[in-house]
Parts: sequence; C-alpha cells; structure tokens
Amino acid sequence: MPNIDVGVCLSLGERCEEAAEFYVAIFPGSRIVSRSRYGEAGREMHQQRPGTILAVEFDLSGRRFMALNGPKDRFNQAISLQIHCDTQEEVDHFWERLTAGGKPIACGWLEDRYGVSWQVVPRVMGDMLSDFTSPASQRAFVAMMGMVKIDIAAIKRAYAGA
Repeated sequence: MPNIDVGVCLSLGERCEEAAEFYVAIFPGSRIVSRSRYGEAGREMHQQRPGTILAVEFDLSGRRFMALNGPKDRFNQAISLQIHCDTQEEVDHFWERLTAGGKPIACGWLEDRYGVSWQVVPRVMGDMLSDFTSPASQRAFVAMMGMVKIDIAAIKRAYAGA
C-alpha cells in the first residue's frame, strides 16, 4: 500500500492565515509549512484578487493541517480536535490560549475564536473512565460532568473516593 497521509482541512475564509499562525503559536514544535495564493484564475473563479491567500499548510505537534480561504461555514461540535495532556499545566496552557476570544463549553470542550471545537483531555481520564461498571469510574465521570475546564486533581480525588 502506498504511503497515505491523512490531514485536516479547516475552511476558515479570509482569516485562514491568521488562524494558522494562531494555532502554530500555541502548540510546541509547530510550524507553517507553506502558503499558497490565488493567481489570475482566482479572480475569475472565486472573485479573489491575485495574491490573496488561498491556503496555509501547517504542522501542529506532528499533525498536518490546512487552513483554507474557502467557504466560511459554521463549525459545530459534531467534530472536534482533541489535545491529550499529561499535566494540569498543559491543560491550563491550551485552555487559556484557545479560549482567548473563544468560549468554554463543558467537560473539557471549548470553541476557539475561529469557531473550531476542541477537547482538552487529560490522558489519565481514559484509564479512569474505561470501566463504566466500577464505582471509581462512575465517580470520576460525575466529577468530569460538573466541570468546564478539566481539573486533573479533582478527577483523581473523585476516582479515589476522597
């Protein structure tokens, strides 16, 4: 089988370059890979001036994305991007930056200033919530459901029954 690469394309309208730069500034080890611009055909086909940004490819911590100056449809929570964090410091870092100009939702979910939904998820939650029959898992789940930004220590306390 050939080398297949699956990426994410976000249609962000005229703010695509701004959004790509915003995301790259938040995630360590990230970078803008390339920028492409409309040529003369863009004027005729999409009513865009030649030289206007068409798309920005960027890498977020090893994952490839594209921000497209295409139709700006409203995103919704039916799809979200997940950030798996090891520490509360990481949770706080991503939460604070992605909610700036956006809005917190619930249970670790937020919407950023571009309307993209994110989940800021502590890795430890996967283990704690995996056995839905255990009382410890149920306590952790109830604690999580009462949170907006996830508090790892509080979830651990709930899991432990403290």
